Amino acid sequence: MKIERLPPVVTSLGHTNHPYMTGAWTPQHEEVNAWDLEVLEGAIPTDIDGVYLRNTENPVHAPLGRYHPFDGDGMVHQIEFKDGQATYRNRFIRTRGFEAEQEVGESLWGGLADGPGTSKRPGFGAHGGLKDTASTDIVVHGGEAIATFYQCGEAYRLDPLTLENLGVAAWAPLDGVSAHPKVDEATGELLFFNYSKHAPYMHYGVVDASGKRTTYQAIDLPGPRLPHDMAFTKNYSILNDLPVFWDQNLLERDIHAVRLHKGVPSRFGIVPRHGGPVQWFEAAPTYVLHWLNAYEDGDEIVLDGYFQENPTPRPLEDAPDGHGHLMAYLDEHSFRPKLHRWRFNLKTGETTEGHLDERILEFGMFNQQYAGKPYRYAYSTTAKPGWFLFNGFVKHDLETGESWSIQLPEGRYASEAPFAPRIGAVDEDDGYLVSFIIDENRGTSECVLVDAKRFEVVCRIALPHKLSSGTHSVWAGRAMLRA
Repeated sequence: MKIERLPPVVTSLGHTNHPYMTGAWTPQHEEVNAWDLEVLEGAIPTDIDGVYLRNTENPVHAPLGRYHPFDGDGMVHQIEFKDGQATYRNRFIRTRGFEAEQEVGESLWGGLADGPGTSKRPGFGAHGGLKDTASTDIVVHGGEAIATFYQCGEAYRLDPLTLENLGVAAWAPLDGVSAHPKVDEATGELLFFNYSKHAPYMHYGVVDASGKRTTYQAIDLPGPRLPHDMAFTKNYSILNDLPVFWDQNLLERDIHAVRLHKGVPSRFGIVPRHGGPVQWFEAAPTYVLHWLNAYEDGDEIVLDGYFQENPTPRPLEDAPDGHGHLMAYLDEHSFRPKLHRWRFNLKTGETTEGHLDERILEFGMFNQQYAGKPYRYAYSTTAKPGWFLFNGFVKHDLETGESWSIQLPEGRYASEAPFAPRIGAVDEDDGYLVSFIIDENRGTSECVLVDAKRFEVVCRIALPHKLSSGTHSVWAGRAMLRA
């Protein structure tokens, strides 16, 4: 393997025993380009062409208060496949906050777990006191990678091939862009939402294939909310108003404490894709981090996602001192997400819903060529109990109800694994899942390719250093990179 190392960044981070700054979450500060990657198992297929991008959290400076893993500085890791070869590179996302802290050599902002007055400068997004790290999500639109922050940030652009930082998206509004904008590969459009602590509390927008914002509509909510994701069909977008949000009384004192508001239903807003009246539906109370897909079925909208049975869990009793609350809210086995289907009847206004699987599952992916359309196959991750760490994959045939699993050995942890269609594919599941693996047993990382049809690992590729864990990723085929 050939490695080119870039000049180091300025860091003030010292030794720590924090559970989310050690082990698989140990920050990675090294930026490199690497080629002639070693193939550890199998062979790199010649029928995969594009890039896998993985966003991660990597704190560079000692925290001002209580660190939360979502506070970490964004770093994008990329592996490019072409003609049976693979190259790797990684770069920090140079947000305004990152650059400001590089200039002074220390943290300037508190984090999600800190109280008011911790930050030394005004913050960004819906919270108002945090650093926009752009470390949550990443998509590819109009030939550019867009990295976004879960509490509504500025939407940072990168070249998906070189990872050159390209600055803030011109179409991003003042209230920011939430993580999980959606790209419709059929139209080239990007659909997004944001939320804030001032009326109307949410907006919905559309950006066309050329990068022009064509729709920006107010979505009136009863007060500040904390939506995290959205979905779309051919003709509609689906927004949500869920009963897990900031305590209003504490919010008046600038304390951002999240609680389940008992007696408040889940609400789903169906809005015409390019703007118009919102039709609201009620459903069982829950919180949902991530949706899978949605589509139209006659008079109904079908929506699949991960219903949390216990969205505000009690602190983990066996967590390291002082981290029980944090670790419970990051532990899927505490908040118990289940693969779930909602159906909204546009004529009657009725909602029907139910679980599709009783296992703890989240971070689902599917073939994006079927986004907004009827689809058959879904791919979820499983999680290590007590931890925000992925330890396996599950494939569902949503037509027959069958499923298949891959379980990783203890000490090996996966990344969110998008679907990469095989060149010339004719079937929906004809392709690969792509994922980065952190091997704590060996102190290394690698890329794995899973044959999605046979659901087995067919290739393992060594990476030049161990990654830190993180949240989201995306696959972009070659056609998405030429725009």
